[in-house]
Amino acid sequence: VQLQASGGGLVQAGGSLRLSCAASGRTGSSNAMGWFRRAPGNEREFVAAINQSGYGTHYADSVKGRFTISRDNAKKTVYLQMNGLKPEDTAIYYCAFSSGGRYAWAESHMYHYWGQGTQVTVSS
Repeated sequence: VQLQASGGGLVQAGGSLRLSCAASGRTGSSNAMGWFRRAPGNEREFVAAINQSGYGTHYADSVKGRFTISRDNAKKTVYLQMNGLKPEDTAIYYCAFSSGGRYAWAESHMYHYWGQGTQVTVSS
């Protein structure tokens, strides 16, 4: 499985960005996808996840109400709509793929494939 993330950039505080992550290869019929991020000097942290059906989602407390994860199974693509961005959202964002599609996993060890990351920078 290969993951290609895009959509990062520089935005002012309060602005919005939409990240995309397209999966290719042998993705199977059931998978979960997630977004994680790593800020400078910090460890990687969970942001949001979505299960195969799209009806199951999970968010980190720090992004609830501001970020929305969604997916288009026909396109094998997951999206992260980020609104109300804050400087503390600045990080490299990574999409991840799990072969366990029933749940929206928050645990990084449940993900088997990772994208290359896309930089999000929020200026104050």
